[in-house]
Amino acid sequence: MPRPLDEEVRRHRERRARAQRESRRSIGQDLALAGVIGWTLVIPALIGVYAGRALDRRFGSGVFWTLGLLVAGIVLGCVLAWQRLNKP
Repeated sequence: MPRPLDEEVRRHRERRARAQRESRRSIGQDLALAGVIGWTLVIPALIGVYAGRALDRRFGSGVFWTLGLLVAGIVLGCVLAWQRLNKP
């Protein structure tokens, strides 16, 4: 009959081995993912600002298009980032 300490050590080793098997990404991969997510948020917003400024200059509409396309770019960036984070 196994002693309680032996049983606890065995369970601890099994939990540790399972955690190592199920680990999905390393720290380096997590940092790379953070960088990708950052660019995924920034690029659509910058494209929206650039396109909005061009449209505002062309039509003389103040900041109407700039703000609208900035918001659209941020929303698009958030959707793309969400999809990237939920990717297996």
